Amino acid sequence: MNKISSSVPFLVLAFVSILGIFVPLLVDFDGAKVYNWADISWMLISSALVLLMTPGLAFFYGGMVGKKNVISTMMQSFIATGLISVLWVVVGFSLAFGKSIHGFIGDPREFFMMKGINGHEPWSLAPTIPLLLFALFQMKFAIITPALVVGATAERIRFTSYVLFMVLFSLLIYAPIAHWTWHPDGMLFKMGVLDFAGGTVVHISAGCAALAGAIMLKRRKVHIAHEEVKPARIPYVLLGTGLLWFGWFGFNAGSALAANSLAVNAFANTNTASAAAGLSWIFFDSIRGRKPSALGFCIGAVVGLVAITPAAGFVGLPQSCFIGFIAAIISNLAVYWKGKTTIDDTLDVFPCHGIGGIVGMICTGVFANKKINAAGNDGLMYGGTDFFLHQLLGCFIVVVFSIVMGFVVFKIVDIIHPIRVTPEEEEIGLDISQHNEKL
Repeated sequence: MNKISSSVPFLVLAFVSILGIFVPLLVDFDGAKVYNWADISWMLISSALVLLMTPGLAFFYGGMVGKKNVISTMMQSFIATGLISVLWVVVGFSLAFGKSIHGFIGDPREFFMMKGINGHEPWSLAPTIPLLLFALFQMKFAIITPALVVGATAERIRFTSYVLFMVLFSLLIYAPIAHWTWHPDGMLFKMGVLDFAGGTVVHISAGCAALAGAIMLKRRKVHIAHEEVKPARIPYVLLGTGLLWFGWFGFNAGSALAANSLAVNAFANTNTASAAAGLSWIFFDSIRGRKPSALGFCIGAVVGLVAITPAAGFVGLPQSCFIGFIAAIISNLAVYWKGKTTIDDTLDVFPCHGIGGIVGMICTGVFANKKINAAGNDGLMYGGTDFFLHQLLGCFIVVVFSIVMGFVVFKIVDIIHPIRVTPEEEEIGLDISQHNEKL
């Protein structure tokens, strides 16, 4: 039975690969009078930048876990680059951006195996770049989102089970929320909910699913015994933060979907919010009697990046500084309060990504201004009460959906394949028990 189950992933990949041989090709769409070559260049660069964030995340997480779980934690994040890339080509893009089915999900048949995408007109909200380029840019978001959940389940989850979780998360959680939020016919889009680069789609969905996973997997032995697990490699965390910060310029500024002034604004907001948040985290720690740490600055900087993500293309530069500042304080307190509970979210994914995303969405509802982006809306500060309330409602819907579906997905995975390692495997570490490799 064990041998059969271990053969399934290979057989599925073989089937998909062979199926690709028979997918018909269409003549390329003649976009000579439509495409803008500067926009294409910028979006190619942005796509590469966003992909770089996933290995950056692997270093960020890998440096924070114990020494016997570094490789396993990094691998669980990094495997998404292969796994989700293939899944996105097969059906992921269709579910997220295919023809809308009642505003809830895309038609899985429209771009199945990317059939006909080269012969298709550009995406309506990205009219100056090929649809394939838009699909590749969105692929990088789909890759990093399930990889974020790794931090909450680290040091106790089976690698094969996590691979299955990534697939189900992408199909059942990520794709619907992406469709609701970014498809013109999606239900949140029609409500007027604004999410420039993934506050709901990426960070709230991952953060809330991470909370469900931490609860489902229960506590590690060291957590029950209140043993301190020292970070294995602080330099890895610094390197990972640098790669994330660098890649996030593509994440946010690339979400303008063109080389224009909106991309410049999003770029500036991204850097400012992250800088303010990193400083806010360590200065707040100092007020509370803690020493300013490299780890604290890195975590704060990432929280700032998370919080500015939904607002980057809708708010001004001064407001981005406040968003980073306040998000770091709220997440810092959330980490402290979580530490008083029995929830074993190993690397504080929910307090940082979940809460950071929620703060960012609310701040978008407060500070958004049509002077920054005419396609957006005016926030609460500028008289947009209805928009603010819709923003809160959209945020609430995504939080509830992500937590509930997170529990469902983790439960399905556990039924198909036990999700938690044995006590003996946990004791020797996942690097050896799951990969037979050592740092």
